[in-house]
Amino acid sequence: LDAHQPMDELLTISEAELDTLKGTSSRLRVGTTLSRRELLELALMASENRAAAALGNNYPGGFTAFVAAMNAKAAALGMTRSRFVDGTGLNSNNVATAEDLAKMVKAAYQYPEIRQASTTTGLDVPVHGVRRMVEFRNTNVLVRNSDWTIGLSKTGYINESGRCLVMQAQIAEQPLIIVLLDSWGKYTRIGDAQRIRKWIESSNDFRKVG
Repeated sequence: LDAHQPMDELLTISEAELDTLKGTSSRLRVGTTLSRRELLELALMASENRAAAALGNNYPGGFTAFVAAMNAKAAALGMTRSRFVDGTGLNSNNVATAEDLAKMVKAAYQYPEIRQASTTTGLDVPVHGVRRMVEFRNTNVLVRNSDWTIGLSKTGYINESGRCLVMQAQIAEQPLIIVLLDSWGKYTRIGDAQRIRKWIESSNDFRKVG
């Protein structure tokens, strides 16, 4: 977004976006053409790796410039213990701390496009070679829960880091950032988020501090 590229520009998924590192699958077939805005939504709300790769590969200067810009942004935000080597998060050489990720969420929340894209409940898009529209859903089920007011959300998973979740939400009448790393089960991070919220809402001490 900082590069101010046109969000309506059409980008096509190519073989350059295929995951040759971990061999993950994707429903975004090679030849699929979507807008930069749609790819951003799929990358953020559905954790679509090919969408994220396409955004990075189509950054001014290409993949190398994109990674350099990511690390420069992280440094500017004070994320001193973070390092990024790709935009999908599939590479285990990407490292960050919970504190650094909280800084990232706080900064990302300032972008309306990120707030909207990351909390969209679902998106139907045309996929090359498929007659019907293909539905993608948000990987954080809490965005579909009316009991939650979530301003920003992102999930992630690789074997090395476990199942992760970062989000900004209104809890106890105030905006809070939750960072959950290395959850062992598919729904553990969701359960942990719900338990954190329950504890905060029932804690008088927290209300006084907050």
